[in-house]
Amino acid sequence: MTASALPTAFLVLAFALLGSAKVAAVPAMRTRAEHVGFSVGSYRRIGVLELLGVTGLLVGLAVPQVGVLAAAGLLALLCGAVATHVRSGDGRAEIAPAAVLAVVCLAYVVLAVGQLS
Repeated sequence: MTASALPTAFLVLAFALLGSAKVAAVPAMRTRAEHVGFSVGSYRRIGVLELLGVTGLLVGLAVPQVGVLAAAGLLALLCGAVATHVRSGDGRAEIAPAAVLAVVCLAYVVLAVGQLS
């Protein structure tokens, strides 16, 4: 087991759930999309990107470079999420999930890059 296995499992689970909910446009995600000023279609596209990130993380178990790129892409999405929450006037409780996932993505990248050497 590699050092990045735990963050990989956490990120795969989190983004599989979040991405699937966005793609399926469940009511909670429709409400969230409206709150932050996105159309449901835009939110679905974000969900697709999250699911592609999950795929990249899983491929990264065999090809670590792909996992690093996937995590970097998810990190970029999360930076956008944090900025969107701040712009929408959300408080810490609404910003925290994106911020925590961003920290886990960053940890994954650091651990995975360290294993590439």
